[in-house]
Amino acid sequence: MTIKISQDGIFSGYASIFGKIDQGGDVVMRGAFEKSINTRGASKIRMLFQHDPKEPIGVWHSIRETDVGLKVTGQLSENVARGRELISLVREGGIDGLSIGFRTIRASAKSRAVSRRLFEIDLWEISIVTFPMLDVARISAPKLAQNIKQATKLLTSTQ
Repeated sequence: MTIKISQDGIFSGYASIFGKIDQGGDVVMRGAFEKSINTRGASKIRMLFQHDPKEPIGVWHSIRETDVGLKVTGQLSENVARGRELISLVREGGIDGLSIGFRTIRASAKSRAVSRRLFEIDLWEISIVTFPMLDVARISAPKLAQNIKQATKLLTSTQ
């Protein structure tokens, strides 16, 4: 799968996929980002490297919920050393993970047997990371969303 990133560092991907359990046992539900996106807008949600507030690396142009998850389009800054490095690393396939930084507003209780469902979250930042908590949260090739959607339909129809 070829990852697309433009010469000037513009890329797209999914920072979260609805209904998928992450490594921390959380499941983001559809609509969880709506209020936060409407309040902040893409320009007030930071793009960081590895969730480090000392490492802003670019800006988000678009953040929106789709039927699959949280679709993002952003631009890495060529005026920041780490941004230039990441443009090369993304292009070469060395890094492609996305991860969300947030505060929980409304969620179900978490137990050993049941995952915590996140119904509303306050989205602060989205980071490019080496290892995302949600494995399918990635800078993506254009067809990734459709592949995820089709796989989800197959899994739910066989259960």
